Amino acid sequence: MENNEEQRDDLNFDSRIPLAELQKAVEDVKKELAKVIVGQEDFIELLIVSLLVDGHVLIEGVPGVAKTITAKLFAKTLKTDFSRIQFTPDLMPSDILGTSVFNAKTSDFEFKKGPIFSNIILIDEINRAPAKTQAAMFETMEEKQVTMDGTTYKMASPFMVLATQNPIEQEGTYALPEAQLDRFLFKVKVSYPKTDEEILILKTHHERKGSLPQTMVKDILNPKQLQVFKNQIQEVLVEEKIFKYIAEVVAKTRNHPHLYLGGSPRASIAAMNSAKAFAAVNGRDFVTPEDVKKSLVPVLNHRVILTPEREMEGMSTENVIQMIMESVEIPR
Repeated sequence: MENNEEQRDDLNFDSRIPLAELQKAVEDVKKELAKVIVGQEDFIELLIVSLLVDGHVLIEGVPGVAKTITAKLFAKTLKTDFSRIQFTPDLMPSDILGTSVFNAKTSDFEFKKGPIFSNIILIDEINRAPAKTQAAMFETMEEKQVTMDGTTYKMASPFMVLATQNPIEQEGTYALPEAQLDRFLFKVKVSYPKTDEEILILKTHHERKGSLPQTMVKDILNPKQLQVFKNQIQEVLVEEKIFKYIAEVVAKTRNHPHLYLGGSPRASIAAMNSAKAFAAVNGRDFVTPEDVKKSLVPVLNHRVILTPEREMEGMSTENVIQMIMESVEIPR
């Protein structure tokens, strides 16, 4: 065992998977966004990790905390198509997916694709639309395809949904069903900035002198590079003890006294994939417990439901997830 450990210490991890290019691309994306976005480092890193593992992100926060602009500028750093859909109470599924239109020349119906047929899709205020419109996204987000009139249309790669929502206790919103929430890799809660960050926001906004933020950010990644990086992440090593650690944490959410609903195996897979991406972004070709811990809260906080009693007490899902993480022994 000791010999194996010594051999591992002698290995050059960069030689097994060349991660320098991936690391540089991630840093370049962060630098571009930093031209406009103040703070939000964790939020931006989660967006990048989600992109690298083909995940979707639900972004929650009160109006005015730069949810939408961060998502738009993040899409701008990619050389891909971008589509924005504003969800409203009267939005229909066909407004998103598309509809069959009669072509008088051919005397036949042809499918006119909706705005979902893009690479990066920003859904603004996803909880403003009713359940039938939210449900229209199920197949697209999970299987990356749309089936209309018996014909299946595949989505181009990359395909990523960034959805923003205001906290559901605000008036005029529809809570996302659990099955819809489970389609998102991460749920990121964007909070108010600190005072020093807000001062910097004011300064940068003043110095911009009315220029549009979109003009300040250039594209960094193209789909071909992105696919190479995704393939590299698939090669990141995960040891048996890491599998066990993830499984134990997620299993504890299913029988915890503070939780009404726990995480599914999809949550375990999401945590593992995210941890692999966190490792690669940090230049490592193996997953550590720290990589797993970074992924667990954003992976689980929308997949678990508090019991009514704990909710009334003001407890949050993040509190319970942290309690569970502290109760599970960290592998060494």
